[in-house]
Amino acid sequence: MLEDYFRQYGLLFLFAVIAVTVPVGMLALSYAASFVRIRPTRQTPVKRTAYEGGMPPFSPKPSRFNFRYYYYALLFVVFDVETVFLYPWAVRYGLLSKQFGIFALAAVMLFLAVVTLAYAYAWRKKALEWT
Repeated sequence: MLEDYFRQYGLLFLFAVIAVTVPVGMLALSYAASFVRIRPTRQTPVKRTAYEGGMPPFSPKPSRFNFRYYYYALLFVVFDVETVFLYPWAVRYGLLSKQFGIFALAAVMLFLAVVTLAYAYAWRKKALEWT
């Protein structure tokens, strides 16, 4: 009993070590690549241009942020949450169908209908087009 308790914390510790080691290792590898000249270190005009935000990265005054970026982010979150909720249901569907039957299927179909209506509304309002 006590051995299982420590084993669970050992797995948690191992996960934490991996979660810290991977990003630190990637950053260290990127830093080391600049000495071998794999990664360029000079600033070029292309690197100083706007990236995904649409704003100049270095300017004396802040520019207005385009609302469309927020809109796309919100739409992404809506459909990403759909996937997050749908995947566990799909994994456990076999057990749910034996216990609850049609009610579990109806609940997921209702959820998918609501998300599909939201997607259709966004598409009809042309929110997915970049003009």
